[in-house]
Amino acid sequence: MSSIQSWHAHIYYDPTSTRPVAEALRAEIAARFDVVLGRWHDVPVGPHPQAMYQIALQPAVFAELAGFLALHRHGLTVLIHPNTGDEVADHRDHAMWLGAILPLNLAALAHDH
Repeated sequence: MSSIQSWHAHIYYDPTSTRPVAEALRAEIAARFDVVLGRWHDVPVGPHPQAMYQIALQPAVFAELAGFLALHRHGLTVLIHPNTGDEVADHRDHAMWLGAILPLNLAALAHDH
């Protein structure tokens, strides 16, 4: 576990239909957890195939936040992955999905390897 420096959770949404759901979930997470909420991306960015925002969290918060998201994601798709220094493996091999598994553009991460 010492190779996991931190975690990211990516909350996917549709800007035209489920953004209000994503906004409510984000507000709930901000009120309950010690995390860093990333910017809104209403268009695909990096390896992510649709609109999303990122949540950065420390390992000590992982179990509680992952459990909360499993029960309260309100139908949204969530990607949770560790940050070990190998972005491709973190997104491809070590990722956990809540909801649909979306096809990631891993080529967007491969520039470092």
